[in-house]
Amino acid sequence: MGMNYIWDLIIRAEDEGLSKTDIKFTLAKTFSPYMELSPKFLNAHFVENVVEVNPYYRYHEIFKNLFHLDNDKEAELREVFFDIVIHFLAEIDRMQGMNKKEFFIQFVLSEIEAGVFGESVRDKIQVFIKKEKEIIALNVLRLYQTGDEIYLVKDTIKKLFKGCIIYLKSEEQDELLVYIEQKQCEINQLKVQLVQEIFLPIGFHMEVYWNNHIGIIDVEETMKLDRIALY
Repeated sequence: MGMNYIWDLIIRAEDEGLSKTDIKFTLAKTFSPYMELSPKFLNAHFVENVVEVNPYYRYHEIFKNLFHLDNDKEAELREVFFDIVIHFLAEIDRMQGMNKKEFFIQFVLSEIEAGVFGESVRDKIQVFIKKEKEIIALNVLRLYQTGDEIYLVKDTIKKLFKGCIIYLKSEEQDELLVYIEQKQCEINQLKVQLVQEIFLPIGFHMEVYWNNHIGIIDVEETMKLDRIALY
């Protein structure tokens, strides 16, 4: 299904890793009276940098005189003004469509990116995609509500790294053993470190194993030669 509204396009752009400043809204040369956006491809699932808009679909009263056929002065200024106002209207659309939970998620993310949770967390959050950032923010809210740190460490890791396995070891020391079947790259390491910094209780240790699982006696899948991680 394609995009029909300016707010829909802004959200889709963020999901693709684009900034709002990467998008320019222009008056559509030809458009349908039943659609707000006028993409080249009707059912496009990607976001173009220049987006043609039918402003009269919902905002006739605002734009009815801006591009009147008799108005041929300061065309460049009017185009810039049009782009700014459409961006502003898209943000209003988004705010009106947000429920309480979504508003708090955006508030937490703005606090993280402002450095309220520390410079280290602020820098590491930049490697997360939009959906992953929302996972972090939602669990921060749940942390304030429940205080269940260990559960939220496990829940966050499992949502960020599908198929991971987590063991809680508390016989001699409080320790989490995490197996992640993914490559040990810098971005993945930063994601794990951020989860530890926000959710892991003081006194707990977390050991992460990448690709190779630790060997467990009588569990054949974990006892394969050259694929056993040492503990």
